[in-house]
Amino acid sequence: MSPTPREYNKMSEKAAPNSKLWKNVGMAFLVGGLICTIGQGILSWTQWLGLSQEEGGAVTSIALIFLSALLTGLNRYDDLAKHAGAGTLVPITGFANSMVSPALEFKREGLILGVGAKMFSIAGPVILYGISASVLYGLIIALFH
Repeated sequence: MSPTPREYNKMSEKAAPNSKLWKNVGMAFLVGGLICTIGQGILSWTQWLGLSQEEGGAVTSIALIFLSALLTGLNRYDDLAKHAGAGTLVPITGFANSMVSPALEFKREGLILGVGAKMFSIAGPVILYGISASVLYGLIIALFH
């Protein structure tokens, strides 16, 4: 005999762990802010070295991607994400993590069918959406400009 929807909801609420909403929000804010502060520090440093805003932005992006990929490869990014939650999803670092994680997980299956195919399992839709949106935006600009 299966439980009614009401009984199932009661059992589900009883079994589910309590969410620590404010703690999670605070940690996400702090860690996300720290990642952004590190990025701003790198950008300021590159400008102090004499690079332009655009060149410094490229160096900052590369540095954040590298650090995220390195931490993922050393199995430290997941430890950080356990405590920081959504704070580690700052777009560029979260995207780098989503590319490196499947690649590391499936490397035993080979470079083509493992790393090459699985690396884009999460990031593929994001890349597809980005390319599609940019093409659509370009067409709109071309038609109405």
